[in-house]
Amino acid sequence: MKSEAAIQSSASEMTKNTSVHYNEIIDRCKDLFINKMKDYGTAWRILRLSSITDQIYIKAQRIRSIEEKGVQKVNDTIEGEFMGIINYCVIALIQIEMGSEENLEMPAEEVTRHFEFHVKKSKELMENKNHDYGEAWRGMRTSSMTDLILMKLLRIKQIEDNKGSTLVSEGIDANYYDIVNYSVFALIKLESEN
Repeated sequence: MKSEAAIQSSASEMTKNTSVHYNEIIDRCKDLFINKMKDYGTAWRILRLSSITDQIYIKAQRIRSIEEKGVQKVNDTIEGEFMGIINYCVIALIQIEMGSEENLEMPAEEVTRHFEFHVKKSKELMENKNHDYGEAWRGMRTSSMTDLILMKLLRIKQIEDNKGSTLVSEGIDANYYDIVNYSVFALIKLESEN
């Protein structure tokens, strides 16, 4: 039987590994985000929040469809879709912060600064929840994470349809941060399975 100290040490090591893996995944997402910005500029600034939500929904629904069918006909990987979800969530968070249609073309340094701000907030949220829940996500199935992402998106759509008002629930931004974190967890799990 493991001693209390050994259990705490093991939990501390897992948390440290989560932080390292989290950073690695976010770095890959950021590289992709910046490279796409070099290709397309900040054309995404024209998107309304509802359009971004729908784009994320399409990606999550594709992941679920592939999980259920066990086969895919388009070469885009599930991992790539989760990365796309992360990046679109960051776009949504930037749009919430700045509003759409103003300053459509933004300098790369400014966009990078916004990107880093929002992923830092996501990671802080993840670390706080990870502390309280004790890495419970490690025992989850990736398909459950997909379902939770879809549920969060349906909540966001409902809040959007209610013109952003909620009675007792957290706001749209909190749901996007949770989606970022579930996507990172899914990518960590997928990588450990390969």
